[in-house]
Amino acid sequence: MLSLNKWKYQAGAALLAAAFAAPSAYAADPSLSIVATPSTGVVGSTIDLDIRIADVTDLYSYNFSLVFNPSYLQVTGASEGSFLGTGGGATDFGVVDLNGTPGLVSYVYGAKFGAVPGESGSGSLAHLSFKVIGAGTSTLGFSDVGFFNFAGNDIAPQYGALTLVTTAVPEPETYLMMGVGLIGLAALRRRRAG
Repeated sequence: MLSLNKWKYQAGAALLAAAFAAPSAYAADPSLSIVATPSTGVVGSTIDLDIRIADVTDLYSYNFSLVFNPSYLQVTGASEGSFLGTGGGATDFGVVDLNGTPGLVSYVYGAKFGAVPGESGSGSLAHLSFKVIGAGTSTLGFSDVGFFNFAGNDIAPQYGALTLVTTAVPEPETYLMMGVGLIGLAALRRRRAG
């Protein structure tokens, strides 16, 4: 018969062994995010979006669409991020519809080729460029999201939205008023010093 202390020791060792045998149960869920550079913009400027994946395991292919407010933003370009090519091998990248539907970048996709494992870790999947065409608030979000491992099984990343605030370019009168104010301040300082 086992003593109580020996039983506690064996039970603790079994629990510890089970925890190490199943590390995926404690791993972070993959997440899909948007990083904007710069984080705000004025009418006429460009904002670059980096679509990033974090904490993914065996990512072999992906697709997503991006929705945005076409009153404030206009998509101007798309390019592949470096993440899928990290481990080597050929990749494919494309966008089915970049600017045919206002407010939608439709079906951005990327995939590896051949019998090579998928990529694990974190990195950039795609870069999208936008021209700011209006002042206001635009929420950018994902739709049609599909992520798959080498075996073709689903990977379910968590994802949210990004809110961008864009502003109008100040009118020339604003600059004139600011200049007059600065000249007035300089004159006031000169008068006080003299």
